[in-house]
Amino acid sequence: MLTRSLAALATLLLLALGACSEEDAGKDSSASDPATSATAESSQEAGQAPSDAAGTCTYSPDGMQAAKQVDPPPAEPTETGKVDATLKTNVGDLKVVLDAGKTPCTVNSFLSLAEQGYFDDTKCHRLADSGIFILQCGDPSGTGKGGPGYEFANETDGTETYTEGVVAMANGGPGSNGSQFFLVWADSSSLDKKRHFTIFGHMDKASRDVVASMAEEGQDGSNRDGTGRPNNPCEISSVTRL
Repeated sequence: MLTRSLAALATLLLLALGACSEEDAGKDSSASDPATSATAESSQEAGQAPSDAAGTCTYSPDGMQAAKQVDPPPAEPTETGKVDATLKTNVGDLKVVLDAGKTPCTVNSFLSLAEQGYFDDTKCHRLADSGIFILQCGDPSGTGKGGPGYEFANETDGTETYTEGVVAMANGGPGSNGSQFFLVWADSSSLDKKRHFTIFGHMDKASRDVVASMAEEGQDGSNRDGTGRPNNPCEISSVTRL
């Protein structure tokens, strides 16, 4: 039980460090820097507005080279309500419903990246199958470090629960969202302690089952927290809206 608890804790830290590579996992100073942790907690407790002004979003350069060259999303989201999308993968189609009403800036970014082919031919680089149960995708470099060259604020309210089927942003703390996201294929309620991962969509049950079946084949344990690359590689060929 102690080993499993430690693995679960380490998994939480690695997931939060969405820009950390498998090789560098656990070494990033932000994981243990009290100042960084305090800032993240303070931002979450205070709450973060999804945009700077009603109807607008801010996507700021993050100082990193984009993993694949894309234009930033438009500042004004064009979608409202629910948006259906399909992630076509080699293990099966994953149908998701994006919530542009609750998370307009996140969905705006995701759709912009999808329309520019950012996710095309990218491998989901991280699978967690102990403690939490997620498949992490959205990095064209496949290293866990890649992003679109910009970052944006969280759209969270502190009530997030990471139950099976959830689609959420991976990040290094509040306000550091880029392109990486994760699919929850089994209940991962231990993530509720963090609650700074924006939930911007949900998979249907058939899609969750596709991911769960792939995950049953395990992962290679290449990361220091016990997660790793899926033994049955999952590659996204395209993301399209319906």
